[in-house]
Amino acid sequence: MRLGVNIDHVATVRNARGESYPSPIQAAVMAELGGADNITCHLREDRRHIRDADVRFLKDTIQIPLNFEIAATDEMIAYACDIGPYAVTLVPEKRQELTTEGGLDLTEGVRKLESDIKRLRDRGIIVSLFVEADANAIVTAAKIGAQAIEIHTGHWCTAMQKVRTTKEAWALIRKLQDADRIGHEQGLQVHVGHGLNYTNAAWMQMLPHCEEANIGHAIIARALFVGLPTAVKEMKALLNEPAHKPHLGNA
Repeated sequence: MRLGVNIDHVATVRNARGESYPSPIQAAVMAELGGADNITCHLREDRRHIRDADVRFLKDTIQIPLNFEIAATDEMIAYACDIGPYAVTLVPEKRQELTTEGGLDLTEGVRKLESDIKRLRDRGIIVSLFVEADANAIVTAAKIGAQAIEIHTGHWCTAMQKVRTTKEAWALIRKLQDADRIGHEQGLQVHVGHGLNYTNAAWMQMLPHCEEANIGHAIIARALFVGLPTAVKEMKALLNEPAHKPHLGNA
């Protein structure tokens, strides 16, 4: 499974003091040295962490693909078409939220979203939609031209903190497995992201069609103690090495 490292939180620390450091560009290079398969950044409307210049520097500096997270607004779509990242992940966005709270609502504004997807694809950009583990959303994503989905794992991660038995954990992972299967059947790349950390990421090995996990906060936090290359290596091991695959017993 590929690992995309989100470097937004490095920019958050930089911006908290209005300094030029720590550099998200340097963080991206260190993540690449640790084995990251892509770098993810989210350019928000209010520029609370990543800034426009960061995106351009990332695109010109890193040797691995750039996954550019944006809201599906005219400004952001135009900016992505100009930058030309390897991939764009379209996400919902609220000014008040600390982080993205859920998947895209694919029951409204689908025609506009379909047009946005086409604009990006015409520029040779792979387009992924951030969605809930919901069959209707996944099928709609395929119908309107997305090439990939990123399943929102935030609610699953919160629920996993409360489980006490293997049976409970198995019941929770089944919903993600169903979404993983449906995405694969629809011809979509399946990605996961949000809330994944060093205590739960190994469960993503239970999704046989999942190709990529995008993780930021947990890796940056771990890097404070072990360094970014090591933090990336540890996370890749959790996602891929059989020794870390959860044992489900008779659940």
